[in-house]
Parts: sequence; structure tokens; C-alpha cells
Amino acid sequence: MNKSDLKSPLLSKSMNGLNESVVSEFMLLGLASSWETKVFLMLIFSLIYLGIILGNLFIFFLVIFDSHLHSPMYFLLANLSLIDVGLSSTTVPKMITDLLNEHKIISFQSCMTQICFIHIMGGVEMVLLIAMAFDRYTAICKPLHYLNIMNPKICVSFVIAGWVIGVIHAMSQFAFIINLPFCGPNKVDSFYCDFPRIIKLACTDGAKFEFIIAANSGFMSMGTFFLLILSYIFILVTVWKRSSGDLSKAFVTLSAHITVVVLFFTPCMFLYVWPFPTSSIDKYLFIVDFAITPVLNPAIYTLRNKDIKISIKRLSKWGHYVKFC
Repeated sequence: MNKSDLKSPLLSKSMNGLNESVVSEFMLLGLASSWETKVFLMLIFSLIYLGIILGNLFIFFLVIFDSHLHSPMYFLLANLSLIDVGLSSTTVPKMITDLLNEHKIISFQSCMTQICFIHIMGGVEMVLLIAMAFDRYTAICKPLHYLNIMNPKICVSFVIAGWVIGVIHAMSQFAFIINLPFCGPNKVDSFYCDFPRIIKLACTDGAKFEFIIAANSGFMSMGTFFLLILSYIFILVTVWKRSSGDLSKAFVTLSAHITVVVLFFTPCMFLYVWPFPTSSIDKYLFIVDFAITPVLNPAIYTLRNKDIKISIKRLSKWGHYVKFC
């Protein structure tokens, strides 16, 4: 049976004057089928999303309002927290509402918008992780020059570069996908829209488009991952040479960053670096990027960070003072 024979009721005439019909909506298959599992997942992800919003916004505003945290590392951390809120908000709220809907429908325009925001936010986060690795390298390996190197202008430049690279990264792929013909199949075996799943529904040979996605997202994911891992190895080797083999302090400092990097990049490399998966495992892996990593970041950076702990105590004392006044 040809794809053209699999006509869906969710079809409309193309607005570009083409003779063929195009899909106007996609049906997301979601995560679970049984009602009990859906209710359980809805409660779990609702709590996780609440934790993402409260935890990351708490760090964001803590860095803004506490002058003791006005340093390069915390400036980058505040931006990372904001990006985590944005990245999770592109998928998690709809995933939660879809768990209780029998028909999980997303319009073509909403699907394309979701894809764009996922890749923009993902691109920004990769650049921020590189910036944070560079910050740790400078602080540990060149402490006397730290404030000169990581000056406010450089920090702002990292953030601006992240947004520029994120937009270019997303739009360079989106420009190819938006013009693909979608003439029949409209079921997406996932809880969100992304390039690999959508390309497989196109009524054309998607091999060259899969190559474009792998060359773009795959190269960016793998390149950034190995750059970060090599930078951390270089830092540890430098500390090992200077401290006669004592790596405990440096490893404690870097362990939070390494944990975030491994959690964030594992799903990305699985989906974009290898040939496009035919199984459903990638949608479960990406729960890590959209829900687990964003909720863990505040805990990882807070529990292992002396300055954040002191700032929280200072905030608590100020709250008690205001209460009694």
C-alpha cells in the first residue's frame, strides 16, 4: 500500500498551491496505554514539573537579588536555570495533559513551533555548558587571571552566542523540514515532535534529510560532549600535576558539571548521532532531557555549592527578620 493510499481525515489542501493534500495535524502516541499507568505518570510528571519551575526560578532569582552571587559562575548558572525552565516547558505540560486524553492531537504549526523551540533551547544549553566548563577551567587552572578572563563582557558574550547558535542550529534544519510533503501518515510514536520522527512521515525519501539532521544535531551533540569531557580531563590532569596526585577537591567541584553533561548528552547522541532509531526507546530517553535533568540541576548545584548554601541561609535569616519586624 502506498503512502498516498493512507489518507487521514486530518488533511487539508496545501496553502502553497500544490495539488496534493497535506497533513494539518499529527497524532502523538504518547508514553503509556493503561489508565492506571497514565494517572501514575501524570502525578509523577506534575510533581517533577513543579520542582523544575520552583527549583530553577529560585536559583535564578537568588542569583539576581543576592549581590554575593554576582560572579561569572552564578551568572551562567542563572541562565542555565532559565533555559531548563524553557526547555522543559516546551514538552512537559503537553505531555501531562495528553496522558489523560484519548486522542493526543497537535497541529502542524504547533508541532513545527515545538521542534524549533526544542532545538533553540538545546543549542543555548550546549553553549552554556561549554561556557561553564571554561569558567571552571579558568578558576582552577588560572585563578590569578580569573576575573580578568571571565569579565562581564565575556559572560554576556557567551549568552548571546548561545542564543545566536541555537537559532541558527534550529533554523538550518527547519528550513529543510518545513517544505517536506506530508500527505497521509500522521501518527508520531512519541510524546513530542522532533525532526527524526516527523521526517519518517514525509511522503518522500527522507534519507538525505536524515543525513542533514545527523550532520547538524549529531555533530553538534557529539562534538560538544567530547569537547566538554576533554576539558574536564584536562582540568583534572592539570590539578593532579600541581597537587601531587590529590584530585579530591577538583573532582568534587567538577562532579556536578560532569553529571549534568552525561545526563544531557546521552539521549541527544542516541537519537541524532546513530542512524535514526526505529524503536520507541528514544522517547523514554528524552524524558531525561526534558524532565529529569532540569529538576536535578537545582539540587546538584545547590547541595554541592557552598556559596548557594550560604546565600539560602542569608535569605532565611532575612525572612525571619522581616517576619518579626
